[in-house]
Amino acid sequence: MGVIQPGSGHSPGGAGVPRDMSRPGCLLFFRALRCVPQARGDAAEAGRNGDEGGLDIAKPSSTPQTRVNFQIRIPQIRVIDEEGEQLGIMDTRDALELAQERGLDLVEVAPTARPPVCRIMDYGRFRYEESKKQKKAKSKQHQQRVKVIKFRPKTEDHDYQFKKRHILEFLEAGDKVKVIVQFRGREMAHQERGMMVITRLLEDLDEAALVADPPKMEGNTLSLMLMPPTRKK
Repeated sequence: MGVIQPGSGHSPGGAGVPRDMSRPGCLLFFRALRCVPQARGDAAEAGRNGDEGGLDIAKPSSTPQTRVNFQIRIPQIRVIDEEGEQLGIMDTRDALELAQERGLDLVEVAPTARPPVCRIMDYGRFRYEESKKQKKAKSKQHQQRVKVIKFRPKTEDHDYQFKKRHILEFLEAGDKVKVIVQFRGREMAHQERGMMVITRLLEDLDEAALVADPPKMEGNTLSLMLMPPTRKK
């Protein structure tokens, strides 16, 4: 055994562990040793929880992307030309050369088929036409709203006609209309007058409206929900 020299600060065997625990360097050394298992435990826990070490890793998009030209890597594909004619199963390289000779693109249209189906087309023009179709379909969509028209049991005829025209305009625009007859004070004792207003309105509107919800009392109001008639295709 070697003889430990006084003040050497090391244990026998060359372990390199300081003997003088009061020195600042020694304290830092042992604190680091205690932190290692904890850090490993934290990393393992993060892995179980799906956290890659605290890094924000972007997940791949779930939206499938259309493969075009050299992005199609499968050896053989079923090909349809730009006129819709079936060309049968071809080597992908040959199909790509054919598309390039015609100044067009080779586009994968059915990736789940075996073999996948690809079509020769002008992909740029195809995307432009699809974008136009989506915008046109979106413009035709109408979000149905509910308009509210209020009457009184003693609504004057000119006021009644004015509100009826508004109801017709809303229905023609595809909106629903909630008709309300509001009672005040002693008018609650004569609710039949409110029903007379509703009956008159339904007779005047005739086929221009459908009853979505029948007349009903809600507190001091008599309400009726109207909707546009079903349009014949």
